[in-house]
Amino acid sequence: MTQFVLIAALGAIASVSAAGPDAVNLGTAGTYAILSKAGISSVPASAITGHIGVSPIAATAITGFSLTADSTNTFATSTQVTGEVHAADYAVPTPSDLTTAVGDMETAYTDAAGRQPVDDDKRDLGSGDLGGKTLEPGLYNFSSSVTIPTAGLIIRGNPTGSLIPDTWIFQIAGNLIMAANTRVTLQGGALASNIVWQVAGFVEVGDGAHLEGILLVKTGAQFSTGASLNGRILAQTAVTLESTTVTQPSDGRLLAQTADILV
Repeated sequence: MTQFVLIAALGAIASVSAAGPDAVNLGTAGTYAILSKAGISSVPASAITGHIGVSPIAATAITGFSLTADSTNTFATSTQVTGEVHAADYAVPTPSDLTTAVGDMETAYTDAAGRQPVDDDKRDLGSGDLGGKTLEPGLYNFSSSVTIPTAGLIIRGNPTGSLIPDTWIFQIAGNLIMAANTRVTLQGGALASNIVWQVAGFVEVGDGAHLEGILLVKTGAQFSTGASLNGRILAQTAVTLESTTVTQPSDGRLLAQTADILV
């Protein structure tokens, strides 16, 4: 009976095709809610669900978290973090694990930045002003900065229940700037885990604004008071949080859930 269920499930999966580019492989960087090469600060206190880490720098680059070292000294904890805090000066195997994660982060950034081709209707859309727009799956390219003003942005995928989620990659040569109290809203089964913002500049999220997706950031990320992210911050420089909520996304792929059921 199990075999028939499995065959039926795989047949259903094969009949559904996702829209958008191939997913970006985050490797072990995908185990972190926040990963930074230059430091993470949280003043005033923030709320983070998922692991955070810094490398190749020491734990002193993680500020405002009031860290408590675990007895193994392989990680620390914080009342602001539902997860573990990792740094390059902790006990083995943490340093080598972080080196691998940072390498995977940089590889993912390069992969996302190099994707081609970009359809003409997805190149420099709105001259970088995404306010009030609804974006379908695809590869988008912007030759300068991108702004999301108070009108907000909707990212819409296939109807809820799709077995293979759609994907989005936003290649941004400049900065990504969100106005205060604006939102990126997901519709139609779109998942934050399948939305990648590759940003060559910095990311700035205004007071009370909400963003969705994986941030692959070259220069830095700053979240102002009351801002929130459903996604990950994978930054090659510093991450600055001010009373920010960061929640790592669940994958949500029904294929994995089906496999678990059949075991």
